[in-house]
Amino acid sequence: MAIKFFGQFLIDKKIITRLDLLRGIELQEKSNLRFGDLVIEMGMMTTEQITLTHRAQRHEDLQFGDMAVKMGFLTPERVKQVLDRQQNEHLYIGEALVKLGTISMEELDFHLVEFKQAQKVSVAEKIVIPAGISHQPIWEIVADMTYKMLTRVAGVTFQTGPCAITGTLPERPVIIELEFSGSLSAHYLLTVSEYTRALIANAILKEDKVATGSDEETDEAVKEFVNIVCSNIVSKAAQFGYSIDTSPAQIRRQNTIGLAIPGDQTGLLFPIYFSNGEIFELTIVVPKGE
Repeated sequence: MAIKFFGQFLIDKKIITRLDLLRGIELQEKSNLRFGDLVIEMGMMTTEQITLTHRAQRHEDLQFGDMAVKMGFLTPERVKQVLDRQQNEHLYIGEALVKLGTISMEELDFHLVEFKQAQKVSVAEKIVIPAGISHQPIWEIVADMTYKMLTRVAGVTFQTGPCAITGTLPERPVIIELEFSGSLSAHYLLTVSEYTRALIANAILKEDKVATGSDEETDEAVKEFVNIVCSNIVSKAAQFGYSIDTSPAQIRRQNTIGLAIPGDQTGLLFPIYFSNGEIFELTIVVPKGE
């Protein structure tokens, strides 16, 4: 069963329309301020300090609040104040739909129970690498760091499916790839749609509107994102005694037919599901027997 967000689940059940969902998401975005926006509103940091903190996060595995403390912009006490406010004021999509009068509270409670039961077998609560694959801690780091950078750098909302072995790359029009060498060898591949490619690029470029296309600036931004992710992977892997080198990220476009993974290699597929229904995949291709 494919992973769904609650809003898509309600659409499929014909409880709400896609326009209803978009209105709910719009209300959420207005209500749920990110940590950086909250500290600005609360007068705790300047815009310049926010930018510096975000840049530092690209090179070290720390959450925004922890990084701001390390840089001397916040105290631990102030971080807690912001986190408490975030938690207390967070608006979930179901609550947003109730506020808009799209569904009743009774309907929300009923369909939430149904949704959680349906999704229980699909959502990956932790990263588990299939048995028989060598260097499992490293591949867990690769997936975990990708997820963290999608949140911290790209600022996207997503869910993850369980890791599975695959013999082909998913059928997406764009592949961002990078090669690992040194203590181990592997290929890091993100297969994305033109929309999700633009979404990540716009986060790097700090632009609000998602524009599709194949312009050079967008491609460079997406490659920068993958380089940031893999730079963090290299640093984390060093703590486990692995010395890993990376090639610069590259982009290539493929036809709709999925590309086969060579028989002497194994593909580890990590599906990533966005809140707007878009999907893309991280695939790590490793030599068999390694």
